[in-house]
Amino acid sequence: MNYLQCYPVMGWHCVEKWENWGERMYRIIKTLNHNSILAVGMEDNQEYILLGKGIGFGRKVSERVEADADTRIYSLKNVSEQGKARELVRDTPAECFEISSRILDKAEEEFGRIDRDILFPMSNHIAYAVKRIKSGEQISNPLTSDIRILFYKEYKIAEYARPLLKEMMAVDIMDDEIGYIALHVHSSIEDEKVSTSMQMAMMVRECVSLIEEQTKKTIDILSLDYNRLMNHVKFMFARVENSETLKVNINAYIMQNYPDAYEIAATICEHMGKALNKRLEEVEIGYLAMHVQRVLADE
Repeated sequence: MNYLQCYPVMGWHCVEKWENWGERMYRIIKTLNHNSILAVGMEDNQEYILLGKGIGFGRKVSERVEADADTRIYSLKNVSEQGKARELVRDTPAECFEISSRILDKAEEEFGRIDRDILFPMSNHIAYAVKRIKSGEQISNPLTSDIRILFYKEYKIAEYARPLLKEMMAVDIMDDEIGYIALHVHSSIEDEKVSTSMQMAMMVRECVSLIEEQTKKTIDILSLDYNRLMNHVKFMFARVENSETLKVNINAYIMQNYPDAYEIAATICEHMGKALNKRLEEVEIGYLAMHVQRVLADE
């Protein structure tokens, strides 16, 4: 069996890319829709979801099908904490898999190699979003504006879900749901959990709110300073998570020249450390204080 690469399975599935597609034959277990099937690999007897234009059209159970170079193949070998693979497939509309895969195609075009292990959690989220919308439930995502700025490119890619859902499932999706999909896209790029992406967005929002509270000023979310501040907190969060340290310490200079900004930044760093249950290096205070000083100096 010749293969180029199989990305690591992380509890859900893996995506396989094969050198010789002519050798890959599958036996159909179930046709999900015209563009997706549940099948068993003839060589390894493992279950897969195959996504490709017209791959399920007119197909019957037990029929053999050959994957071509345009077919997306997702292994269902692992059993997730949410149930067996077939149960996951049964509970998620096939259109959601197709929509998620096409969103990931867009992400791959923009960012290069991505982790497609996000397909199933993204598909499940979209399925529940469709269910909520059809039942008239309103979901609130207080972080949508922050996500749109923090993960600008990811949000633009997530918006691709809007015309797909309208066309394939007759559903109009709201911006708040797009925000959540953007977190899934970000996770596929950074190889991190969606919950970590959400925690990052929440931490940025809390830090900005604390700065506004301490300075008694409202920061214009459309301003360049706001964008710089959010990105700084985002990378500060990443440094804490990855145990990285800034090499140049500017605390003494900032403390002497901008003591008020330094004090506010120290308070915010302490808050972040407690929230993350991790110790922030003191060197972070000075760099955050520079952004606080811009807010203080802005008339």
